[in-house]
Amino acid sequence: MSADDILEPENPVLDAIEAAEVIRDPLAGLVELTAANPGTPFLPEALEALAALKQDNRAAFEALRSQLKKAGCRVTALDNAIAEENGDAGGRGPTQADILIDIAQSVALFHTPDGSGYADLDINGHRETWPIRAKGFRRWLARRFFEKTGGAPSSEALQSALNVIEAKAHFDAPERQVHIRVGGLDGRLYLDLGDEAWRAIEIDATGWRIVENSPVRFRRASGMKAMPIPLGGGSIETLRSFLNVQTDADFVLVVAWALACLRNRGPYPVIVLSGEQGSAKSTFSAILRALLDPNTAPLRALPREDRDLFIAASNGHVLAFDNVSGLPAWISDTLCRLATGGGFAVRQLYSDQDEVLFDAARPVILNGIEDIVTRPDLADRAVFLTLEPIPEERRCPEQELWAAFEAERPRLLGVLLDAVAKGLAELPRTKLDKLPRMADFALWATACETSLWTSGTFWSAYCGNRDEAVDGVIDADPIAAAVRTLMQTRTEWTGTASDLLGALAEMAGERIAKSKTWPDSPRALAGRLRRAATFLRKINFDIGFEREGRARTRMIRITTSAAESPGVKPSASSAPSAHPVKSNVGNGFGIQDLRTVGNPADGSRGENVPTTPANTLKTNVEIDADVADEVHPPQSAPESPSWRARL
Repeated sequence: MSADDILEPENPVLDAIEAAEVIRDPLAGLVELTAANPGTPFLPEALEALAALKQDNRAAFEALRSQLKKAGCRVTALDNAIAEENGDAGGRGPTQADILIDIAQSVALFHTPDGSGYADLDINGHRETWPIRAKGFRRWLARRFFEKTGGAPSSEALQSALNVIEAKAHFDAPERQVHIRVGGLDGRLYLDLGDEAWRAIEIDATGWRIVENSPVRFRRASGMKAMPIPLGGGSIETLRSFLNVQTDADFVLVVAWALACLRNRGPYPVIVLSGEQGSAKSTFSAILRALLDPNTAPLRALPREDRDLFIAASNGHVLAFDNVSGLPAWISDTLCRLATGGGFAVRQLYSDQDEVLFDAARPVILNGIEDIVTRPDLADRAVFLTLEPIPEERRCPEQELWAAFEAERPRLLGVLLDAVAKGLAELPRTKLDKLPRMADFALWATACETSLWTSGTFWSAYCGNRDEAVDGVIDADPIAAAVRTLMQTRTEWTGTASDLLGALAEMAGERIAKSKTWPDSPRALAGRLRRAATFLRKINFDIGFEREGRARTRMIRITTSAAESPGVKPSASSAPSAHPVKSNVGNGFGIQDLRTVGNPADGSRGENVPTTPANTLKTNVEIDADVADEVHPPQSAPESPSWRARL
């Protein structure tokens, strides 16, 4: 007998107890054993223990299951084995994906016209609408799964369930429109308040009201902020104390643009703010965005490609781009489509051929120091405001300005909603003798204006702004400016594109003719002329492209009338008239007070100061063939009101 046998004699009872302890806890060290042998969890004693753990403590089971998966165990096969151990019918219980799909049966599914799946969720007594692929719906689904099972779904199960739920929304559910911030249905407008209760404002011809569950579905994008509960009894004059506008005409156009933003469809004119440093361009833009579509990032840099602009337009109703130094040709064309409504198509993933489609219009704010809009097509869709620098003695702290604005924001929103309700009532009866390029915008602003001013106020301001835009764009385009110079001493010019290119080069001078902006071929010149033809026509220069002779030589003919044509008379619903506007003296925010407007026709005068030139109407107002079925003959217009500034 050895010394070890004497010190530690054999004890069969102790050995049996130790063996029983090992058998009693087959889950101890199971993860480490699985890493060495992936079949260990399928041993009978391990399966029995796992099945018991799943029934008794689902959270602990899911945690262990996740560790076993990382150790190399085939968890799907393990789930089937555990189901057989529990005696489930068919040898297999419901999978996590099955449980998730069953949870989704309680929500109302639908799809949009482009095929995207959505779900209406009932949360705390109100309805929320989420894209099926959005994080909001995924979080809701995972939370409900945890409440039902006590565990977390695997990413594979969640992805599989979402695929099935989206297919059910596409094939088995109705089609509905989904809007961001502003929507419309059956002649009513709906404005998403953006609050936690998902309430909306319903607007019709009789007024506006707050509704708990609107019939219009809204989508909440990242960054959207809640709007205040609107209040009645406000005055539009209060808004002017927060905006650095210099004339009554500019303020009227700002309000008209804001009213257009509260409509569910375009066209929406692009509002362009220019001015030197210290003219509060960024504050101007941020206040308009906060009033109409508040966002955590109200001002953004100009996108560098169509895809970025598409993403911004998909996630906000109003787009505000700050400190723009120039507009490339491609983004100018894209902004034109965005203003009047047009489609975007971008590839969904670089690895497939699917496209994401976006077809809508959005209000846009651009601000910069320079005159950033130089292309006629975008200028014809824009409203231009030039802001003057604010003297240092009239400035106020930004914190004070925003505190005062937040106090007035509910009443400002209320007065805009009153004007929108008026516009819905008057729009069917509103007519204009001449329809500009942004015809729907002009009709809408004219219908709304009688809630704020007298009839004709908007039309006079809008026509004056368009006339100023014509001069600005022609000055910025060297070809258009050279044509204007060429025709100063003649009424007609005819020749080939090559002849015209040489003649215009003489008018422009050697420095401009050798610049990068000058066309380098007759064909390029013809394209530039076609682009500038609209605005040149507005200053009585008509450009025609013809073919002459047997050789069918391409000829360009430029003609001009010797005298200005008569103006266009607006209809009775939009004719300019006397327009008294109350004064808002002493606003205290470094912005001039509200001015008064007089009418030369009735001899009324503004207070104390001389007048600026009247906003006359031009004859060559472009008629958009898409919205105008008939062109009325020009009529002489009454003398427009003069805008007077109180110094």
